Amino acid sequence: MPLDIRPLTGPDELPAWLGVVRTAFLEPLTVPAERLAELAAAFGESRYTGAFDEGGCAGTLRSFPQRVTAVGGGQVEADAISGVSVAPTHRRRGVLRRMMAAELAGAQARGEALATLISAEYPIYGRFGFGPATHSLDWRVDVAATGIDRQRALPAADGRLELVGAEAALAHGPALHARFLATQPGAISRDAAWWRALTGTGWRAPGWKEPVYVLHREADGTPAGLLCYEADDTSRTARVHDFLATTRTARRALWTYLCTIDHVTHVEAYHRAPDDVLPLLLPDPRAARITRLTDFLWVRVLDVVAAFEARTYEAPGSLVLGVTDASGPAAGTYRLTAGADGKGQVERTEEEPELVLDVSCLARLWLGDGSPLALAEAGLVAERAAGAAARAERVLRTARRPWCPDGF
Repeated sequence: MPLDIRPLTGPDELPAWLGVVRTAFLEPLTVPAERLAELAAAFGESRYTGAFDEGGCAGTLRSFPQRVTAVGGGQVEADAISGVSVAPTHRRRGVLRRMMAAELAGAQARGEALATLISAEYPIYGRFGFGPATHSLDWRVDVAATGIDRQRALPAADGRLELVGAEAALAHGPALHARFLATQPGAISRDAAWWRALTGTGWRAPGWKEPVYVLHREADGTPAGLLCYEADDTSRTARVHDFLATTRTARRALWTYLCTIDHVTHVEAYHRAPDDVLPLLLPDPRAARITRLTDFLWVRVLDVVAAFEARTYEAPGSLVLGVTDASGPAAGTYRLTAGADGKGQVERTEEEPELVLDVSCLARLWLGDGSPLALAEAGLVAERAAGAAARAERVLRTARRPWCPDGF
């Protein structure tokens, strides 16, 4: 019988679906009953797709609605894709290709301008039009080497820090993140399940340890930052689970707090911005060492006009882009005109393209992180008009790099 690619009919099909996912990602096959109950209760919040062969599940894909912040703060509706796997018994049969084709067609029909995912392996998703749009890095800070004066308290005029519980983190966290989301290109929306996982108010994985929550308030009492970390008494390391700061004062105060905790010798923070200011906050920047730099959020542009008109531009200019797309939705030639007010207008055109690139490369340019000059030098962008890559560099690049702190 041919493979049947279809949505799951209900929560009763989740155990078989999860079995394929956990096999593919080398996780224990048994799903705790509490976790299964939580997923079943929230079944309607996601779109579950399965590939079925003679009744058995052989492939998986989950998606859900997401908002991505464009350059300038505009919000773009996206199709977030996760839980993608194929059973080892069904490799090289086109299962992933068929599931992805169905998913992207559905996203396009819903009017979503983008699809997003976190790529477990680099070579997989470029063939479906995805490309890396943000990068992130991990820090390990030697607190004894920072040079921070541990005897100096945070001045009262700069606000105050409070140790709070999970309830307070739930009360203030979503509003703080909404303020962060409105200003950070590349950031993605968080749903209720994300906050349940952070605060342990939902299902807790084996070995879950209750973290410490620190709330920063400005001098007038307004919440401006939230820190969530776990401290290990054996390694004397503080591991940051979440770090939200909506003001410079909050950012400095929370980093200072982390680097002056008694008995803590190192601080580890993950998926931070690639141009994070952390080293500049330390008297000795060498105390902060990068332990990993990697691509993170991958984007598949489905609607070129909607995606590029949603963002702003730091310099005026005009470009004619030729986009190739094997699966169709983004293919075409587009004229992008950025005005002096930062707004952009995009329209299809019959003109000859000045730059030609694949849709997977377009993701690098949408959030302003990719360099058209570097991409042209690498052969990923074809320059058909002299000086077009340099012009694209001025129009499309951004002064600060985009950042997505959250996986999914």
